[in-house]
Amino acid sequence: MLSILKQTSATTTNFQRALCKCYSSVVQLDKIPDFPVKNEPVLGYLKNSPERKQLEDAIKQLSSQVEEVPLVIGDKEYKTDDVRYQVMPHNHKHKIAKFYYANKELLNKAIQVATETQKKWDRVPIADRIKIWDRAATMMSKEWRARLNAATMLGQSKTMVQAEIDSAAELIDFFRFNSYFFKEAIKYQPISENPKETINSMRYRGVDGFMAAVAPFNFTAIGGNLAYTPALAGNAVLWKPSDTALLSNWQIFKICREAGVPAGVVNFVPADGPVFGDTITASPHFAGLNFTGSVPTFQRLWNQVGQNLNKYINFPRLIGECGGKNYHFIHPSADVQSVVNGTIRSAFEYCGQKCSACSRMYVPESLWPKIKDGLIAERNKLKIGDPTEVDTFTGAVIDARAFDRISGYINHAKNSSNLSIVAGGKCDNSVGYFIEPTIVQSTDPKDKIMTEEIFGPVLAVYVYKDGKEDEIMGLIESSTQFALTGAVFAKDVAFQKKALDTLKITAGNFYINDKSTGSVVGQQPFGGARMSGTNDKAGGPHYVLRFANPQAIKETFQPLKDITYPYMHE
Repeated sequence: MLSILKQTSATTTNFQRALCKCYSSVVQLDKIPDFPVKNEPVLGYLKNSPERKQLEDAIKQLSSQVEEVPLVIGDKEYKTDDVRYQVMPHNHKHKIAKFYYANKELLNKAIQVATETQKKWDRVPIADRIKIWDRAATMMSKEWRARLNAATMLGQSKTMVQAEIDSAAELIDFFRFNSYFFKEAIKYQPISENPKETINSMRYRGVDGFMAAVAPFNFTAIGGNLAYTPALAGNAVLWKPSDTALLSNWQIFKICREAGVPAGVVNFVPADGPVFGDTITASPHFAGLNFTGSVPTFQRLWNQVGQNLNKYINFPRLIGECGGKNYHFIHPSADVQSVVNGTIRSAFEYCGQKCSACSRMYVPESLWPKIKDGLIAERNKLKIGDPTEVDTFTGAVIDARAFDRISGYINHAKNSSNLSIVAGGKCDNSVGYFIEPTIVQSTDPKDKIMTEEIFGPVLAVYVYKDGKEDEIMGLIESSTQFALTGAVFAKDVAFQKKALDTLKITAGNFYINDKSTGSVVGQQPFGGARMSGTNDKAGGPHYVLRFANPQAIKETFQPLKDITYPYMHE
């Protein structure tokens, strides 16, 4: 069916263009050649491999310096008195980047520059924009790959593989697939029933004004996607990177500038969160927000937009992803080894700081002894330490605030009568912000450790009586405010179908016999509803259209000679 739709779309587009040419249409549709798209291969980094050597060299270079990162507004660089530093989470005395916060005055200047630039950028043909994006993706894939990954490993405490799937593969995929999806969307042209008289067409513009991108620390690729996908659609952007992902995000900005993204299209403006939010939402030219972060921050920004709604030129587009309390639900028919290995990876890779990480688990009594033993055995094998060492499974949590929050939940587990720590529980911030992968068993399925987002390496487990699967599915649906990712492990096909239907609303990304993490651009478009976000599915075909401003055009070649209708003359 998909191939038929593609053929039909392409045929319609070619026919439409032929008609426009034949009847001297004034509408010039973008002529974008078809191009193949596939996911970027994930490199292996085996001993003595070229990519391993290049990465080790990049790590050595970046760790031996403190890179100075200016604010960039248009074609000018700025420095302020508000100086900040990014440190290594696993060695928090080691600085790797010096940067500056933009004040309100500079943010307003960035708004002015972006708003003026947008008018010019929107006139650049989409085909030319796509060429720039492809050039950037190629640079990320080749000469900048090691530097991107090294910045992510050092600044965000990711291991080799976790950096590779993020700051290389996923980032590259976002640039290539969003270009591909935009190109495919443009193929559609409206019906023209009698082209000799009328031609209908559709074109995509940006939104006049500016958009803001507020990026998280946990995925370098998300920062690039949040800032540059709106730009691809013809918008100008103020990009507020996370303080704790500053160095890796700065690499993306430099790559895109070198690839040909004009000055002022994306403006690099680290800033205090409330100052940034207050300033952008106060501007009449505010046209959209592309956000990944916490629920309270997104709610605050949304409320500010509502309070200022009467002053805006456009209704701002609000796109947000806010995390989750993701679950693994284990059926008595599940494969124990798959459950154990999938859960260890989902809960503890990157210290449980993925938006999709498994944080709560429901296990039947009949399988709990084996699953418990398996989880403990595998957890005990994990090395927690410097992520640049090849045998490290996971590094440190991102900063002191995260360390305090996560250790607070572990202390709650230690002091609660209905919670017991099955494994882990140690925390040490003397050198880096290290927290052991921790497994907690709860006898209360509504304890806060089972319902609140922790965003750290803490897995809460509730053991249920066999035969109570329906009751547990109701609990999964009702006990948290989130609906991001979830996984069901079961060999029983009838139960798989039942769970798929019953748990329909509980997750934007749903997995059967697979872990709740690991979505791939173009394969599992990512996002959830409820308080997990607006579910606009980054990595999917419709995401880029959230930032586009379509215009339908009707062009008539025959003059209107009469204002009456035929029935009036009977």
